[in-house]
Amino acid sequence: MGNIENTIKNVLIDEFNPSILSITNESYMHNVPEGSESHFKVILVSDSFKDVPKIKQHQTIYKALGNIMNQIHALSIHSFDKEEYKNNPMIIDSPNCVNKK
Repeated sequence: MGNIENTIKNVLIDEFNPSILSITNESYMHNVPEGSESHFKVILVSDSFKDVPKIKQHQTIYKALGNIMNQIHALSIHSFDKEEYKNNPMIIDSPNCVNKK
């Protein structure tokens, strides 16, 4: 786990006390140098999201991450409350970058 990924993990745990947290560095799927930390997928299940619209959930996550967002290019967010995730845990795979060599 790289520095940026670890920082994202720590912030999300502190802010949202998730029951499920998965952070995937998807940089390898893009045209970036090996070992980059530029593209991430986050699956975050927390009761803090109960009755909160998706857009507000995502805004809250971006706000919590603050300046970390200046260090990455893309963040795919899949956020759920526990009940929502239990009823529909489907996560869509991210596509490969069209510019990947």
